[in-house]
Amino acid sequence: MRIDKDLVAASATPLVLGILADGESYGYAILKRVDELSGGRMQWTDGMLYPLLHRLERLGLVEASWGTSDVGRRRKHYAITAAGREALVERQAQWDVVAHALQQVWRSAQDGLQNPPRVAEGWA
Repeated sequence: MRIDKDLVAASATPLVLGILADGESYGYAILKRVDELSGGRMQWTDGMLYPLLHRLERLGLVEASWGTSDVGRRRKHYAITAAGREALVERQAQWDVVAHALQQVWRSAQDGLQNPPRVAEGWA
């Protein structure tokens, strides 16, 4: 199953902030974590992740610092800030509302599939 790009974009900020809430990380590790969390169904690219990280950094939601990998390569590490934690709580509340609304719509749609509405006489 392919996840629609609009849904991927809408979920990107809370996913990254949530991943960073578990501890600082770097780009490739974030990409791998998204892949793990989604069971391989959300495959992000560098071209999507790094602009998002830079935007979150400009907004003060994450901070970046240079570190060194186990093999000696320099790489940028990202950490969530206090403002980022607040934004994550707010995004979670927003997603809870969206998820609840969708559950109601889908429940109603399922009921409609199991018990199709009757068409009033003269309307068919």
